[in-house]
Amino acid sequence: MLTIYQWVEGSLREVVTPDGPCWINLADPSSEEILRVQTLTGVSREFLSDPLDRDERPRLDVDDDGTVLIVVHVPYHEPNENLHPFNTLPLGVVHTANAVITVCNRPTPIAASFLDQIRRVCPPEQKFRFTFHLLWHAAILYLRYLRDIRQRADLVEQELHETISNEGLIRLLNIEKSLVYFTTSLKADDILLSRIRTTRQLDIDEDDLDVLEDVRVEYQQALEMASIHSNILTGTLDAFASIISNNLNNVMKFLTSMTIVLTVPMLLASVFGMNTWLPFAKSGPFGFLAIVGVALLLVAVTVIFFSRKRFF
Repeated sequence: MLTIYQWVEGSLREVVTPDGPCWINLADPSSEEILRVQTLTGVSREFLSDPLDRDERPRLDVDDDGTVLIVVHVPYHEPNENLHPFNTLPLGVVHTANAVITVCNRPTPIAASFLDQIRRVCPPEQKFRFTFHLLWHAAILYLRYLRDIRQRADLVEQELHETISNEGLIRLLNIEKSLVYFTTSLKADDILLSRIRTTRQLDIDEDDLDVLEDVRVEYQQALEMASIHSNILTGTLDAFASIISNNLNNVMKFLTSMTIVLTVPMLLASVFGMNTWLPFAKSGPFGFLAIVGVALLLVAVTVIFFSRKRFF
């Protein structure tokens, strides 16, 4: 999908053909849309196709003609995905002479939130400030999704406190995977923002650097929150694993104790089942009752012993 915006009367308005500085948003673009953007801006195809790779890492690239490519990882939420509802994907921001181009392999809510909040929007000709405001919205989206993840984890933990189930543990594991994706991407994004601030290849004025510093603060806050949630969730999974192991040990102790208790009368019965002379052999019913009484006495002694050892 290709969308072009221009700054008109203090806000971004969608246009068909730009006649000046503009913002070009490519979301899951076709080959024809990429070719059209190349024709309009003269940017190389690699700068438009590299961010479409799901494995592309955050990086900064400056071409010989002054074209700048910034690749960051942004969050996205897939409501219909049960395994990994939260994940990250690359977003490319390309600076050309008269345009800011954003490229992503799928639509993200960052563009919509960017257009809705006029306070954090500026004309596309202010390329770096425009880009930093866009990244600020990505950081806010990280924070929002992290709060959602924490709430989901709390609900699953409450369910597991009542009944430990495989489904609940798998849901917690999937949430932990989402936090790992977020933490990894935020660390790489923070390194990239630090490089943008210190590199000499970009001519960024002081006001825009102040905006970049605000963006870094939001990213660092999101990184800290993701790390804390990930550590808590890891500890929670370890605690549930210990509980499951402890419950299994208790079951094994109980079954072992019951086996020993049942073995005592079986051993006595097997001895008196031998085809040889034994005590009470000629005592008739009284001998049988005596043997049963001795077996019950031994069972009682065994049960008392294991009860004191807390095997039951």
